[in-house]
Amino acid sequence: MADRYREEYELLSERLVSRGVNLEQVKSRLKNQKIETPSWGYANAGTRFGTYRQPGAAVSIDEKIADAAQVHKYTGVAPSVAVHVLWDFPNGLADCQGLASYAESLGVRIGAINPNVFQDQDYKLGSITNEDSAIRKRAVDHMLESIEIGKCLNSDVLSLWFADGTDYPGEGDFRRRKQWATECLKTVYDAMPENMRMLIEYKPFEPAFYHTDIADWGMAYVLCQKCGARAHVLVDLGHHFPGQNIEHIVAFLLDEERLGGFHFNNHKYADDDLTAGSINPYELFLIYNELVKAEDTPNSNPPVAYMVDQAHVVKSKIEAMIQTIEQIQMAYAKALCVDRRKLRDAQAAKDVVSAEQCLVEAFNMDVRPLLKVVREEMGLEPDPLLAFRASGYWEKVSKERANRTVAGGGLGA
Repeated sequence: MADRYREEYELLSERLVSRGVNLEQVKSRLKNQKIETPSWGYANAGTRFGTYRQPGAAVSIDEKIADAAQVHKYTGVAPSVAVHVLWDFPNGLADCQGLASYAESLGVRIGAINPNVFQDQDYKLGSITNEDSAIRKRAVDHMLESIEIGKCLNSDVLSLWFADGTDYPGEGDFRRRKQWATECLKTVYDAMPENMRMLIEYKPFEPAFYHTDIADWGMAYVLCQKCGARAHVLVDLGHHFPGQNIEHIVAFLLDEERLGGFHFNNHKYADDDLTAGSINPYELFLIYNELVKAEDTPNSNPPVAYMVDQAHVVKSKIEAMIQTIEQIQMAYAKALCVDRRKLRDAQAAKDVVSAEQCLVEAFNMDVRPLLKVVREEMGLEPDPLLAFRASGYWEKVSKERANRTVAGGGLGA
């Protein structure tokens, strides 16, 4: 089998070189790819109808980090773990002591800090847009504590999502709520250390069904501008209406130098939080096509934070995360293989068919042999999923964790 994919790699490399692709540069960029996985993706999850438990699902932050370390161990490109303050640090700052060192001992580090201002009963009618100034202050205080947690854990990203919105016309005043949101976000922004960035996420609907206060990328963009240069838009692939052109949004934000990061997942209907590439891998490729173009012609856009945000309900947690990482790697590899010169020539010649074919040909390319060789050169097994299954880790922790009390976790933002 090894000889076969080596042969396939040689054929692929010849094809790429003939198209002017620098193969060593492609491999280098694939090796340097970094994708952050979320602590909540390793915990029990479900839907509004109930939480569905798995014996091996992590409960404590230590268990979540240990599981994330397995994903990095077999993929080599997932070195950080995003944390959710309420779910991972119920006692706030006191729960952070020694956690950065623990993560480092397992070969990973703590990534983005995600405050939680949507689960408490006080936030039923909003957090930073609530009519009650005391509730707005409570939300701000929680985000300020999250900044301190970030400092403790050496994190440089504060990732914000708000469930704020209304269910019925007349329930709230759009403009007044916008002004409160701006005021609160500016307070939080001003409290961040110089090395920290604020990422503002948007979502068109749910849990509020009449209006959402930060409903689209444009609203998030305006709030970022009002906060300052270290505030950027976070794009969650599931936070769009069906058919929305996400790659266009990505390109626009890149050109405006305001793209801060991604929450990778996939969706069929709305915010389904499915494994990336499971529904529309072509969309994922087209998004990466824009990202690769930006890498090739850099501007002052900050380093993009590539993060996963998924709730694995029926799939085994770690296997689902490895699947997602592999899909993201393939999308990136295919985007790196686009014949850019041919594409530019076709666009200049107004040859629509040839221009589209440049992308279709790259997308249809089987880059798995390339990725297997890249992993071998990184000292990894060529097939991460098979290697993880062979390790017996999931069976081991499922037995160890099956009888202890299940608590915490939940769906990510």
